[in-house]
Amino acid sequence: MSSDIGTASSSALLELANVGPAVARYLERVGITQTSQLAGRDAIEIYEEMCAASGRRLDPCLLDTVMSAVEQADGGPARPWWDYTAERKRRLSGESRRLR
Repeated sequence: MSSDIGTASSSALLELANVGPAVARYLERVGITQTSQLAGRDAIEIYEEMCAASGRRLDPCLLDTVMSAVEQADGGPARPWWDYTAERKRRLSGESRRLR
């Protein structure tokens, strides 16, 4: 796969804080090419789709980044991805599903 992100839709994702070319590629692999496709979505579900598409468990910090992107798509403020780490840990500890 080319490392170049050349589509107009990808550039919209790149306008989100914390989303660079690598994260945009992960999102594209699960069919998310527009910021609007993140709105109203569950960040954990998106992350699980990314893991499945990659065939391995991805770095959990990627989930923090997805949480940030979803919040921005929902009209929230741009915050650093690490602001979501405690929330991610809290949400995952309360869920029965385990990410693999």
